[in-house]
This record gives sequence, C-alpha cells and structure tokens, in this order.
Amino acid sequence: MKTCALIYNPNSGKTLKPRHIKDYRKILKKRGYDLTVYRTEYRGHAREIVNHLVDADLVISMGGDGTFNEVMDGNLKRQNRLILSHIPVGTTNDVGVMFGYGKNIKQNLKYLLNGVVKGIDVCLINNKPFVYVAGFGKFMQISYDTPRELKKKLGKFAYLTEGFKDFFKPTKLYKIKYRVNGIEKEGYYSFMLISNANRIAGINNFYRNIKLDDNKFEVLFCNFKRRIDIIKTFSILMTTDVSKVSGFEFYRTNKLEVTFEDYPKKAWTVDGERLDRAVLHYDIKNERDVKIMLPRKNIDKLFV
Repeated sequence: MKTCALIYNPNSGKTLKPRHIKDYRKILKKRGYDLTVYRTEYRGHAREIVNHLVDADLVISMGGDGTFNEVMDGNLKRQNRLILSHIPVGTTNDVGVMFGYGKNIKQNLKYLLNGVVKGIDVCLINNKPFVYVAGFGKFMQISYDTPRELKKKLGKFAYLTEGFKDFFKPTKLYKIKYRVNGIEKEGYYSFMLISNANRIAGINNFYRNIKLDDNKFEVLFCNFKRRIDIIKTFSILMTTDVSKVSGFEFYRTNKLEVTFEDYPKKAWTVDGERLDRAVLHYDIKNERDVKIMLPRKNIDKLFV
C-alpha cells in the first residue's frame, strides 16, 4: 500500500473537523493510500514535518498559502524530494483557486486524486522559496498584519478592512536598484511584486498567459504615490491584466537582483507570510521541476 502524509494547519480560515479526517482516510484507502495525519502546532512546524519525513508517496498540505509555502520549503531541503499537493482551507486561497479547487473540502480531495503529477517552477528569494508571490512596499504587509481572529470572523473582508486603513496612510517611496534581462535601472518605488501566478490578492487573471513550468516569473515595479493613481489602477485591473497598466515596469525573467539603498522598515511578504530577514540585497531565481499533484481542471492553461 502507498503512503500519504496529510499536514494540516488548524488555524487556517476553515476548521478541519474530525469527520473530514475520517472521510479523507476512507477516500485515500480506496485509492490504495495508508494515511498519516500531522497537525501543525506552531509557525514553521509544517516545514519541520516534511523535512523529517522518512518517506511518503504523496504529501498533502491543508491550510492557507503560507502552509503550502512551509511544506515546499521543507521539501526543498530534502535529498529525496517528495511529491507534494495542496488543498486550500485558508482565507483567500489564491494558490488553490489557481490550481482548480472549489470550496468543498471532501470534493477537493477527489479532484486531486483524479489529477496528474506535474513539474513546476518554484521561485527563491535569497534561497527562501515562495510558491506564488513575494512583495514589498505599499499594501504588502496586509496579509501578515491582519489579525488571525479578524480573518476567521470576516474572511476576505478582513483584508479589505486593513487595506482601507493602509490606503489613507502616507505612501513611502524606496530607492531601489535592480538588474533584470540585461537591464540595470535605479529609481524610487512604492511597491514591487514578484510572482508565478495568474491570481493574486483575490484578483483573477492578474497576469495573462502564465505558465508554471516555463522557467519564468513575473516582476512588477510601481512608483505610484498619489491615492488617485492607486484608485485608477485598481479600476483598470478589473478589465485588463497588470502588464498593460501605464506607469508599471513589468518583466518576465528567471533571474532578478534587487538592492535597497537603506534597510527597509517593512518586511517582505512571501506567500502571505512575513519574511523576517531584512537585508539590502536580494537575489531571486527559479528552482526548476518540483513535483506536485494537481487537479486536471486548469492543467492545459497553466502548463506549457
């Protein structure tokens, strides 16, 4: 019989009940898997669990995007990497929606087990992986600053509440140098975004024609400071993708170097969680061909 490790975060948006575990065990047994369940107890625990697994034919993470990030991080530290999968039970679940999951926890497992194993690109920022997005500057701290209790109570509206507060705060510009695709540039920017996803912050088709296995990630620099420019940008994003917004500096690449003139006061967000390491220089690159199991729904759209 094959082995499956289920790692779940009890503090994610939806509470995983004992009956869900019972249902999962039955479904997996019918598919020839012997299930072992791991419950995370603290930040970084999912990373440790994966890193210390003796072996498993399939690893399923259940939680928010941050939980999947930890599982990916632990897997990349292994000599023999495991096949990963992720079923979303967080607040926004951008990764889960992109992968083709719905809202029914039990049905999502069936989607997964009827899916396929694919190799995806995983971005590294100073060797710290992120599955779908890393960002810095205006609005970027909302995902990790929003209180967990508020997220459980209000769901996505909790982020909107914090975003509304940040909107009326002064916008700081950071002096940044960057090198990408043979281009070297220096300027003042209010935020930057690095991603390998077509859905960000709940916005579908944030970028068009995104592929998870093309050895490319998307980079966006923005120097907007006025509130009116921010409002115009959000309205434009309702009808077109971000690469077509005037005033943005947009690139597709597999390597980026970013240098700050001064130590940034705010932390980066990496898959919705805080990146604790504050340094002046950041190298962003791809780690290729990490194996994950995915539902079939969006395979043709997401892969070359």
